[in-house]
Amino acid sequence: MTPAPRRLSRRGLIRSICRSALVFTFDQLLGGAALPVQFVNVAREAGLHAKTTFGAEKRNRYLLETTGCGAAFFDYDNDGWLDIFLVNGATFESNFPKGAEPVSRLYRNNRDGTFTDVTVKAGVARTGWGQGVCVGDYDNDGFDDLFVTYWGDNSLYRNNGDGTFTDVAVKAGVSTRGGKIKRWNTGCAFLDYDRDGHLDLFVANYVDFDPQSVPVPEDGACLYKGLKIACGPPGLPGGKNILFHNNGNGTFTDVSEKAGIWNTPGTYGLGVLVADFDNDGWPDIYVANDTTASALYRNNHDGTFRDIGVPAGVAFNADGKAQAGMGVSAADYDLDGKLDIVKTTFSGDVTSLYRNLGDNFFEETTQQAGLGRNTRFLGWGAGFFDLDNDGYPDIFLANGHVYPEVGESRVESGYRQQKVVYRNLGNLRFADVSADAGSGVLEAVPARGCAFGDFDNDGDIDVLVNCVNDVPQLLRCDSSTGHNWLKVKLVGVKSNRSAIGARVYCTPEGAGKRQMDEVRSGGSYISQNDLRLHFGLGQSQRAHLEIRWPSGHTQSLQNVKANQILKITEPTPAR
Repeated sequence: MTPAPRRLSRRGLIRSICRSALVFTFDQLLGGAALPVQFVNVAREAGLHAKTTFGAEKRNRYLLETTGCGAAFFDYDNDGWLDIFLVNGATFESNFPKGAEPVSRLYRNNRDGTFTDVTVKAGVARTGWGQGVCVGDYDNDGFDDLFVTYWGDNSLYRNNGDGTFTDVAVKAGVSTRGGKIKRWNTGCAFLDYDRDGHLDLFVANYVDFDPQSVPVPEDGACLYKGLKIACGPPGLPGGKNILFHNNGNGTFTDVSEKAGIWNTPGTYGLGVLVADFDNDGWPDIYVANDTTASALYRNNHDGTFRDIGVPAGVAFNADGKAQAGMGVSAADYDLDGKLDIVKTTFSGDVTSLYRNLGDNFFEETTQQAGLGRNTRFLGWGAGFFDLDNDGYPDIFLANGHVYPEVGESRVESGYRQQKVVYRNLGNLRFADVSADAGSGVLEAVPARGCAFGDFDNDGDIDVLVNCVNDVPQLLRCDSSTGHNWLKVKLVGVKSNRSAIGARVYCTPEGAGKRQMDEVRSGGSYISQNDLRLHFGLGQSQRAHLEIRWPSGHTQSLQNVKANQILKITEPTPAR
């Protein structure tokens, strides 16, 4: 039976007309044409066949089975092509045959769109409840090292420079095994917080988790829309974040308490984002916390930090409520010279967009910017990236529900979910262009971590997505915009060799709009993006660059040609 037409009230009619006008305006701003960028999943053709195992596939008894793993784009062999690292997990129930246990995977880029699995040869085939990953050259030997977090431990894979790695976590003092508390390490980031030229390390912690002491679904203690689910994180003891200071001799010292990291009431840490939010030349740390206030650790320049998340306006949403913070990313999306923040959250909530107004204050502009349309998805990985090389950072979000049970009940959008892409309109607003962004975006998967980088060096940004109990996605960006671009690879000398914390200003010739970004370790949802900085130049053929190195050195380059990967080494001051 066909239902009768629904009559709208006068207020409802006005809302409907306004909604239609808003969509029409977006279509006009997009030029009325199809999106000239398509994301295609080429994981299978590229050779990424290994499944990421993480908890039971149908029903989870423990919170640990829900968080999933991170992913990394990084050039471990210094050949100028991005390689791939995918963190893997474990299960409570399955007994894997010897030699068939799930392990994290390292894939070497063959420079032809394919990858070779070099996991065993490289020495990184570890089994365990893997979580996050971050990259940085902690020993300044010219080869980027790999840090991987686990429930109960960490791995610090020292890059030997010959295609192999050695796990030196215990020797270096960054392992968390053997303590009274089994730490649940999650997001991580290398940073030089004291600017001494040696990379320090920040590790977020989620829950001090003991499966022997938590309720299980069959107890009926925890419900989600009538479903019996794994309990937590509310009600479970929150973990404490860790700050390791690099001693400059291959070892680290835990300075978490001394540095003030433990003074914040926030806990249940997941995504970690390091950036100079107040433009004072020192790296600050933002942590997306689950179900509690997120933290913004402001660098005091003396080896200590102070959490200013609440007064800065980035701890809660616009209603002053705590959110289930997951993934985080930073960019100067409005080109005003200050880094803004995007943060993914739970279904039923909106992705939070915090616009940096300066003086350590942010305004939550989610609704005004057009990011309030999608509340049915549960967000994990997040990234600002210039999808069309027009010079304005766009937004990509990877989604997937936390409870496998919703796939059976069809609650909300199910367990497997599509991704969301927002295009920056250049007027402080974004348009949801997901439906036109290609089959790779619309394919529903149980996504968790995602990383951003140009794996085929063709001048646009591709996306790597790690999934729960599924194979990964490698979303190749196919662009027909004709826009120009510039990619910058920085090498520190007095600064740390990876140049993490370096800031680059890029002004396309004739465009009049100055872009800005920083070399960053960690980010997204417990993942690692390409350390090379990417700038879309639009129609400009050249650009001017200004570089602020962590050491305090500044450098300018004029009339840099577009469409190239430019390697810049920090100049040594004349004596």
